[in-house]
Amino acid sequence: MSQGLPVAIERPMTEADRAALQAAVAILERTSFAERLAALAGRQIGFAGRMVPTALQEVAANAARRGLASALRVAISSLDRAGPPRDRSRLHLRLAAASGALGGAVGLASLPIELPLSTVIMLRSIADIARGEGEDLADPEATLACLQVFAFGGHAEEGNILEGGYLAIRGVLAKSVSDAARYVAATAVADETAPVLARLVAQISTRFGVVVSQKAAAQAAPILGAVGGAAVNLAFTRHFQSLARGHFTVRRLERAYGRDTVYREYARMAGRSETADRQ
Repeated sequence: MSQGLPVAIERPMTEADRAALQAAVAILERTSFAERLAALAGRQIGFAGRMVPTALQEVAANAARRGLASALRVAISSLDRAGPPRDRSRLHLRLAAASGALGGAVGLASLPIELPLSTVIMLRSIADIARGEGEDLADPEATLACLQVFAFGGHAEEGNILEGGYLAIRGVLAKSVSDAARYVAATAVADETAPVLARLVAQISTRFGVVVSQKAAAQAAPILGAVGGAAVNLAFTRHFQSLARGHFTVRRLERAYGRDTVYREYARMAGRSETADRQ
């Protein structure tokens, strides 16, 4: 049975699992990349991150699509070959810092090259987290759930396009993920131009591009000049590692308790209307 279709089991959630879900809610609903940037160089960056020039937004959007296309190819072709779960988060952070340092040295012109590299590095880190939470990455739905993490990078206050929260974004992406997983299972082809895969990449990159534009603006901002591209990329990578931990905690609990049970409890903890979010 696909891990994307957990069996509904009506039983009380243990205190440990309830605490894990509460931690996931805090990550997925309240962790902002703009706030991570603010921690690097004062609260001014919170304003700078919102005032991204249109031209830079377009460069970031194109880079986000290229990065996700590269990540999709890796997700389909090699994520399930990495063996048992391992904690390589520090290695991935070092690689991300090196990639960011290169981008910082060259400038924004490097973003179309640097971002695909950074995105693949982050994807491999996300995959390690997924395995640690019991995901079987031989299942295409689970590998695409890794790619899905890039859609969770922002929050409503960072732009209306991100409005609604984690459950709402999963709801928006659910059909595209399901269709793409069926396509990959049938063909094992990592062709991001296939309509079903292109649609998924487009939906995710719309949200991912907002965070990429904040990263690019931060790397270009004089206020962060002394911090450099490496520090920005570290914050960028840590942000998506945290989101992955929250996302795959929720999925682990769905397999244990059933999706409806977990969604109801998640919505309660987040102080949201579950029905509104799932729509």
